[in-house]
Amino acid sequence: MTWQPVDCHAHTTMSDGALSVAALVARARALGVQPSVADHISHDVVRSLKSIDGVRAYLDTLDHYDVRRGGEFCWHDSLWRELPADLVPRFTHRIGSLHAIALDDGTLVHAFSRRFPPTLSPRTYMKAFIANLERLAREMPVDILAHPTLIAASLNDRPPEEVWRESDEERAVEALYAAGIAFEISNRYPPHERIVRRAVDRGVRISLGSDGHSPAQVADVGRPLALARSLNVPDDELYDPRRHGSKTTAPEHQRT
Repeated sequence: MTWQPVDCHAHTTMSDGALSVAALVARARALGVQPSVADHISHDVVRSLKSIDGVRAYLDTLDHYDVRRGGEFCWHDSLWRELPADLVPRFTHRIGSLHAIALDDGTLVHAFSRRFPPTLSPRTYMKAFIANLERLAREMPVDILAHPTLIAASLNDRPPEEVWRESDEERAVEALYAAGIAFEISNRYPPHERIVRRAVDRGVRISLGSDGHSPAQVADVGRPLALARSLNVPDDELYDPRRHGSKTTAPEHQRT
C-alpha cells in the first residue's frame, strides 16, 4: 500500500468539531490522508467529553470505524488521571495539551484568554510554560504533545523566535525526547521552524496534526508534511500509532 500521512489530531461532533466521525473519515480519505479522531477529554473544555461514561461511549462509537482512536487531554485538568485501566488500552494514542499553565502560586493562565495577568512578564510566563511542559513530559502518559508552541494569546503578536529563547527550546525538546513523546507539527498553530529543526536533530519523533474542527481544517496536513520533509524527516518515520505503537495501548487494539 502506498504511504499516506496520518492526521493524528482531529475533532468531531463528539466534542467541538463540526463533522461526524463518518464525515471526518470521508474527508480524510478524499485528501489521501489516514484519519484519526482525537476529541477533547477534559472537564475544562466547554464542548468536550467530561465523564468516564462519556469516554466509554466515545470509544464504543469509534470501534465501528476504521480510524485511529485518539483523545486530547488537558495537562492542567484531572480527567486524564481518572481513566480506569480497562479504558486506557482502547486508545491507539493519546495527546497532551498545554491549554493552560500553572504559575508558581497556582494561578492558571489559559492559552486562549486575552486577560494576561498584568504583573506577569512574558519571560516569567515562558519560564512557567517550560516548567509545565517538563512536568507534562515526566508525568502524563501521552504519545504526542499537541501544538507545542501554543502559548498565551496575548503573546502571539510577537515573533516566535523572540518569545522563545533557544534555551527554552532546548529544554522543551529534551523533555519530549526523554519521555518518548512526539512533537506535533500543527497546521492550526504552526510551530516556528527553528524549534522543529531542533526536535528533529535531537531525534524526537514528529507527528502531523490538523487540529481540525471545521470541515476545511480536518485532514489538512499539507503544510506540516512539507515542513517535515524540508527537514529530511522520512515519511514512514512520522508518527503513526499503528506503525510505531503507543505507551499505553495493548497490542490487540493496535492491530484494529
